[in-house]
Amino acid sequence: MKHSNGAQTDGSRLLVVRLASSFALDQGGDDVRKQKETTTMRVLIKAVLLGGVVSLGALPALAQETPYAMINAAAQASAVTVTPLRGGVSLLQGSGGNMAAFASADGLFLIDDGISISREKIEVALHGISPAPIRYAVNTHWHWDHADGNGWVHRDGAVLIAHANTARHLTQTIRVEEWGHTFTPTEKDGQIAQLVSSEKTMQFGGDSIRLRPYMPSHTDGDLSAYFAKADVMLTGDTWWNGLYPFIDYVAGGSIDGMIRAAQANVEMAGVKTIVVPGHGPVGGRADLVEYRDMLKAIRAKVAALKAQGRTLDETIAARPTADYDAKWGQAIISPALFTTLVYRGV
Repeated sequence: MKHSNGAQTDGSRLLVVRLASSFALDQGGDDVRKQKETTTMRVLIKAVLLGGVVSLGALPALAQETPYAMINAAAQASAVTVTPLRGGVSLLQGSGGNMAAFASADGLFLIDDGISISREKIEVALHGISPAPIRYAVNTHWHWDHADGNGWVHRDGAVLIAHANTARHLTQTIRVEEWGHTFTPTEKDGQIAQLVSSEKTMQFGGDSIRLRPYMPSHTDGDLSAYFAKADVMLTGDTWWNGLYPFIDYVAGGSIDGMIRAAQANVEMAGVKTIVVPGHGPVGGRADLVEYRDMLKAIRAKVAALKAQGRTLDETIAARPTADYDAKWGQAIISPALFTTLVYRGV
């Protein structure tokens, strides 16, 4: 059963958006402005898809904003949906990246806490799952679409848990050009209380929750979370299901690290494991294998072109992602941008 919350608006002003196919892919590398505009529109498309519903009146204003501002605006406009998975674990979508909540007699255990602009809708969603208080919140990494809710979650009584490098990034000023934003240190209430530097297992609500640090991959501070009894695993942004991933080189990420993490996810997942990606729909082990193989194939093609002396623009023009664009290149990260990210790391 799937629930949603958020302000209701007249049906004529709401749009369930599946727009990816409406926008032409920009494969050219010489028109930077056009590439940025295309990428920005992809960000809007995916942000809307996560919530499912957005006011039409918000779209024109969003078109002029940075990707960071557009994602925030989409989160503000979108509903937060709740999808029960298994064993008391539920998926929440509509506030940036995917979130999960485990409900038990001991309280709520969160994996990621979304964008703070969605606080009221997230609180309503959580109350619909359980009226129990939030006891713990784990950040899978430092990006604001997964950790911006830290402040209010902590003020509500939760203990914040993250990789040591995530805790460090949350206290730094970091510029991410692809999002068009400079991130400043988080508020004091949003800083991490418990650091994870090696595998950690927590007993909570009758389940064992296993937190595992990755080697540097999407960032240098990624964690997976596995609910053993429920057999539900969350990968954070080491896995984007049906989407080319973003790689945060500024914070220690790399394409080779993403491939290592993808392999680690395959090895951690069982045949029946429900796997929750950082972005996109839930999946399983077979989806992880397909994602890993896609990353390896595109890396090999880009590396070969770079070894031939091709410039970045020439590599983009050669379309090394062409075999995968129909499935993976239709939202957020364009084929051109993903090629750029891979090229940077080979």
